[in-house]
Amino acid sequence: MGSFHNMLITDEFAAIYYDIYIVIGGTKRPGNVMEFVKFKDYGEELGTRVVEGWGGPKDSSYEEMLSFQGPEEKKVQEEQLDYMLKYEIPETDDLKEKYIIKYPTSYIDANANQILDIILNGFDNWNNGIEKYLNWVDTAYDENARSTGLDASNRTMTEYKEAMKTLVGKEDIKKIYFDNILIRDNWAGLHYRYTSVNLQTKEKTAGDRMQFLKFEQKENGLKIIGSWIK
Repeated sequence: MGSFHNMLITDEFAAIYYDIYIVIGGTKRPGNVMEFVKFKDYGEELGTRVVEGWGGPKDSSYEEMLSFQGPEEKKVQEEQLDYMLKYEIPETDDLKEKYIIKYPTSYIDANANQILDIILNGFDNWNNGIEKYLNWVDTAYDENARSTGLDASNRTMTEYKEAMKTLVGKEDIKKIYFDNILIRDNWAGLHYRYTSVNLQTKEKTAGDRMQFLKFEQKENGLKIIGSWIK
């Protein structure tokens, strides 16, 4: 494992983003991982330990990471995928009820509720069409913000919006619910689930994404100035 890019700790959960290196046949292959971890305090004798973890490499290291799964872990993953494929978003105007957080945590920072509102509105605007989402991007992101994509490309807002327009021309993606939204200071760590329908083959799949967002107070309000996703 290499250096940490970021680490958020809230209640019993942590969101981390770090570099890794895998050596195969003498060749060193770099990558990076976002991971959400749940801890439990077992008392003085055993201390605090990890009880569950979710990893999101999604790069050249992904297949190697899957090799650590045993039959029980693979069964749990298959059941989770089936649940997501059948999941229906609740019909309500209350975004906190519409996009549930499976593992909610406490928020102590003054701007936490505002950050949460921005995130939930981003989810809802995405699900209501690309034009609404792009309008949300113009209001939620600072004009000089940068977005790091799955391929590690560092994009301007213009480049990011063009990439999203290309994406929705290939896939019908619905963001369905969150596992976690951790908020601390001017950072948010997201772990969310989605479904996708290939517009050519009509095949429906499900998956998850992990994301770090950095916010900053600007003259026209709180804005996202950086996004990193896996």
